Amino acid sequence: MNKIYLPDVVGRGYADYWSFTGRYRVCKGSRASKKSKTTALNFIYRLMKYPQANLLVVRKVFATLKDSCYTELKWAIHRFGADSLFECKLSPLEIVYKPTGQKIFFRGLDDPLKITSITVSTGALCWLWIEEAYEINDENDFNMVDESIRGQVPDGLFKQVTLTFNPWNEKHWIKRRFFDAKDPEVLAKTTNYMINEFLDESDIRVFEEMKKNNPRRYRVAGLGEWGIVEGLIYERWEERKFRVRDIVNSDTRAVFGLDFGYTNDPTALFCGIIDKAAKEIYVFDELYEKALSTEQTAAKICAMGYAKEIITADSAEPRTIDRLRELGIRRIKPARKGRDSINCGIDFLQDYKIIIDPRCENFIREIGNYSWEKDRTGSRINKPAAGFDHLMDAMRYAVEDCAGGDIFSFY
Repeated sequence: MNKIYLPDVVGRGYADYWSFTGRYRVCKGSRASKKSKTTALNFIYRLMKYPQANLLVVRKVFATLKDSCYTELKWAIHRFGADSLFECKLSPLEIVYKPTGQKIFFRGLDDPLKITSITVSTGALCWLWIEEAYEINDENDFNMVDESIRGQVPDGLFKQVTLTFNPWNEKHWIKRRFFDAKDPEVLAKTTNYMINEFLDESDIRVFEEMKKNNPRRYRVAGLGEWGIVEGLIYERWEERKFRVRDIVNSDTRAVFGLDFGYTNDPTALFCGIIDKAAKEIYVFDELYEKALSTEQTAAKICAMGYAKEIITADSAEPRTIDRLRELGIRRIKPARKGRDSINCGIDFLQDYKIIIDPRCENFIREIGNYSWEKDRTGSRINKPAAGFDHLMDAMRYAVEDCAGGDIFSFY
């Protein structure tokens, strides 16, 4: 293999993170802080350095791993010029280091038995990487995965749990457990986009615009600071696994809302079931993706199986709605505009308990940060703060017909 100079491949800002061998290595960071890419590079480097080590990679939902950690690790292999040394499989989802048979396993918390039953044929399972760790709301779920890294390891190896995440919520158990307490077995690190020398001018411009136009979001998504969750708009919600067929009855109806985005904001589709008698809303699916063309949006909705549903969409883009109809989303309609529409919609939804399927991770992140704006004096005002509102807007569109009356119409 050709010799490489690590700083050229990895860049700067992570020397302590790269070399730490304590039990817990925790990195919160802003968007584009290269935390996930650095972690992927580190693990590929480690697997080649330690011939008896194996890695388990976990996210809350297994289906999200292929397009996140698996792809990042494949990128890291290529960046090291080591493509011929690794076999990347899709079924089962795993990566094998061919010279030794070491493996990278991928598991989701939605199937915990598959985590606790892993056995390795070469060496020991000594490392665990939990990506987007903020998705794990129950600390007991983390403890269960943490305990999978147990037992003796060969001489020269060490056991370690790595957590990487965006710091959306200051009330999260991760802050208390790893950042507030001092422990020599813990490296708790914060990074941001300013240490990523691989960004170009257009990338930097995105953050500069965010800093100017949305300072609240910039503190979290730009600087990696903890998200502040005071003044939440919706407080009656919980994350709970459920089956749609168990929810549907004569008092329920399915509701869908679509908020448009492109470059800086995602296109967001809300999929829910509303039970007006029980005053409950069940959130069972979502679409949340940037840079989707109208054609791609239509294709995604069709692939999800919702092309025939009534979808209430942001009325600010009538041309996009017309084009989506032409592309097969025939029952899409614009939301009605009305007086004080946003606050009326919020008032209606605040009467409901919102139950969210764990796989709707973007909805959970938004509702946990959707709060009232502050004025110059720091007092809360009757206006939602921008930044965590895409699926929140889509939810309001979705329940428009259930709210009743022209006053409940939404922008």
